[in-house]
Amino acid sequence: MWLRGQRAGLGPYRGDLVADYWRWEQDPGVIVGYGRQTPESLEARTEGYQHQARGTDDQLRFTVYDVTSTPVPVGTSSILIDHHVRTGEFFIMLGDPARRGNGIGTEAIRLTLDYAFHVTNLACVYLSVLAPNTTAIKAYERAGFRRIGERRNSGYWLGQRVNEVLMDAVPDDFPGPSAVKDLLRPAL
Repeated sequence: MWLRGQRAGLGPYRGDLVADYWRWEQDPGVIVGYGRQTPESLEARTEGYQHQARGTDDQLRFTVYDVTSTPVPVGTSSILIDHHVRTGEFFIMLGDPARRGNGIGTEAIRLTLDYAFHVTNLACVYLSVLAPNTTAIKAYERAGFRRIGERRNSGYWLGQRVNEVLMDAVPDDFPGPSAVKDLLRPAL
C-alpha cells in the first residue's frame, strides 16, 4: 500500500484483482452511477486491464483499500492525465455496497488528490457526476472538489435524462492533511 489514511489506503492497480474489478463494475449501483447502460464481459475487462497497465504515463490508477481492520481491496480510483496542461479527469468506484457511506470513498478521493497534487504535480483535477448521485457529490465536496457548473441533459439515471454536475479541485483548495508530505517528511 502506497498511501494510508484512517479508513482508506491506496495501492497499485493489480492484475490479480481484475476479476474483482470486473465484479465490482457489474454492480447495478456502479453501472447507474457511471451512467452506463450495459454490463461488460470478464474477457473485455481483462483486455481493458491489459491496455490500462501498458498506458501508465498518462494515468494514475490505484486500488482502494478499506484499512479499518485488515486491509482489503474494495474499489479503484484513477486520474486520466493531460500532461500538456497538467490536468486530469478523476474517477472512483467502490464496488461493495456495504463499503459505501462510511467515509472510505471520501478518504480515497482525498488520498488520490494528495498524490495528484504532490507527486504528479497536477494543476487541476476535474470530474463529472450525474446530478441525482447526491451521495457521491457530497463525498467529492468533503474531499476538496468544488462545483463549477452543469452539463444539461447529458446523462441517464434510472431511465430518466439528467444533468451532469461538473466539479474541479486545485492544489490551493486541497483540504489536507497531506499523507504524501507526511510520508516523505522524514526523508527531507
